[in-house]
Amino acid sequence: MTAEPPDPDPRRTPDLEAGGGVPPGSTPPDSAQTSGLSHPQPMPSKAMPVLWLVLTGVLVLMVAGLVVALAFGWLRGV
Repeated sequence: MTAEPPDPDPRRTPDLEAGGGVPPGSTPPDSAQTSGLSHPQPMPSKAMPVLWLVLTGVLVLMVAGLVVALAFGWLRGV
C-alpha cells in the first residue's frame, strides 16, 4: 500500500489553468499550518536570579573577610 503524495496531481486539480495559475475568484486549498503557540507562555520569575546574586555577594564578602583576617593574624587560634 502506497501513501498518497502530499500535493494533489495538477492534472486532476479543478480550476487550475495551464502553467499552474488559477482564474480570478478561485483560490487553491489552504495548507495545514503547525507554527505558533496554543496559549501564551508564562514569564519566568526574576526573583530567583536576584536572590542568587545577593547570596553570592554575601559569600564573596565573607570569604574576603576571612582572607583579610588570616593575612593580618587576627585569627591565630583558628
